[in-house]
Amino acid sequence: MTDTGLMMYPEQPGFKNTQTSFVAALDAASEAPKLRLLTLRAIKASENGLTADEAAAVTGESVLSIRPRVTELVKKDLVFDSGQRRPNVSGRKAIVWVAA
Repeated sequence: MTDTGLMMYPEQPGFKNTQTSFVAALDAASEAPKLRLLTLRAIKASENGLTADEAAAVTGESVLSIRPRVTELVKKDLVFDSGQRRPNVSGRKAIVWVAA
């Protein structure tokens, strides 16, 4: 797989060097900007920050769609680790993200 120039992470979803990952990134590309904005707004609106799972719940989107968007927001320096941890759906501690 090669980067065609269309996939510029973090502006566009990233992918691994497999066909399935590349196709998934292409499929996600049209929705990613909207989901990043929804995620950022949710984090900004929260008083105590949000985990990725909490952001998914607030936005009503799948956590599988929101977790990568949080990572993209981190790479863009729009959200950062608050230093707090809260349990996620699996019960493990998750980073609480706050807006920059």
